[in-house]
Amino acid sequence: MNPSISNLAKLAAVVAFCVIVLGAWVRLSHAGLGCPDWPGCYGQLTWPNASHEVASANQAFPERPVETHKAWREMVHRYLAGVLMLLVLAITWKAWRSPKSKRHLKILTAVLLALILFQAMLGMWTVTLKLKPIIVMAHLLGGMTTFSLILWVMYSSRVQPAHSVSSAVRRMRPAIVTAIVVLSCQIALGGWTSANYAALACPDVPTCHGEWWPEANFKEGFILWREVGVNYEGGILDLPSRVAVHLTHRIGAVITLVVMLLLAFRSFKIPQLRTGGQLLLTLVLAQFTLGVMNIVLSLPLVNAVAHNAVAALLLATLLSLLNKTSCRKY
Repeated sequence: MNPSISNLAKLAAVVAFCVIVLGAWVRLSHAGLGCPDWPGCYGQLTWPNASHEVASANQAFPERPVETHKAWREMVHRYLAGVLMLLVLAITWKAWRSPKSKRHLKILTAVLLALILFQAMLGMWTVTLKLKPIIVMAHLLGGMTTFSLILWVMYSSRVQPAHSVSSAVRRMRPAIVTAIVVLSCQIALGGWTSANYAALACPDVPTCHGEWWPEANFKEGFILWREVGVNYEGGILDLPSRVAVHLTHRIGAVITLVVMLLLAFRSFKIPQLRTGGQLLLTLVLAQFTLGVMNIVLSLPLVNAVAHNAVAALLLATLLSLLNKTSCRKY
């Protein structure tokens, strides 16, 4: 394989991780509508800064007065996402131009390119549909999926000698795939919780409003598609509906913790997977602690952003473990 594809993918993975973290910061600092239009910001390439630019923007968008501290955050996130798109385009071009590239790598990069283009559309809809929860959640999942595919391209394009894996390592593959599915579901729940502003619907832990099972409206809390044209900033669900979303995320957190711990402890017994298992154990304990701290400390921004970052690192660790169970010839 062409080593330059692997190097580009490695750089793209770092940028994708930064985009995920920056996106979480934008969302959690309530800057998701810092620019009410797309792809520019108040009709310009950057963001209104000078007094005359702010005055002009306020006149053009009277329903959304300029908040510079939010606008620049949103635009920096868009710029970095644009850099990532260019890197993915370069990776795809190299994979298809390289005579040494195998068919699976060409297909993988083509899917990656299509995904990041769709991710850009989700970014646009996030703004134009005014933080519609299903779009916000899909945008988060799209970012995580893009990150995952870039990592897999990196693994698939590395020049390595032919190797085989032991039967003990191969037997771990179903457990790792299960853990990835469970983590993905929990990330989706986290996105739904955040998009509906339900992170603090239960202000105490382990109980919720002093009860183990408070009033919760699961039917209303999990209506995925709602009206178009509504401004969802701040959320529109009542408290019982938000409690239902929050409780579901809590239950998912416990399930995810158990699945990850079991996988980590099983990995300790296999030399090839031991380091990955140790990292998985560290990250999942840190993630669970961050989740509890989000509630106890009333969702401090740094802590909440770190919660998103560790979720991405957990996903990367599971993919690394999965890659070790693959028997491929290069």
